[in-house]
Amino acid sequence: MNLLGIGIDVVEVERIGSSMDEFGEKFVKRIFTEAEQEYCDSQKRSAIHYAARFAAKEAIAKAFGTGIGKEISWLDMEILREASGEPKVLMRGGGAAYAEKLNVVDIKISLTHAEHYAAANAVVLVGGTA
Repeated sequence: MNLLGIGIDVVEVERIGSSMDEFGEKFVKRIFTEAEQEYCDSQKRSAIHYAARFAAKEAIAKAFGTGIGKEISWLDMEILREASGEPKVLMRGGGAAYAEKLNVVDIKISLTHAEHYAAANAVVLVGGTA
């Protein structure tokens, strides 16, 4: 395996909460999958969990070197949890096709949050040479 890229992002929880308040379901459905929404909405402070997933998606897009846009959209990345609590990434749609084209074999992420901020980092690994 080889390293394709790394990414990091920090988000103000209040910014995500404000976007959710201002744009409601339209914002949430544009950025987060149904599974992500179910998880975040089941948590006591849903905005902090949405913020962590927002940061993760930004970090992943940075690790790919693309940003959010043509190759990878918000909904192409799904941040899930293993039974152990470890976060994992499921690539979907055009993002999955792009990852396959690059021979991506794994995406590792780490999430963290505090009262005012959420952060994530991502590492994208490819098979063969990158």
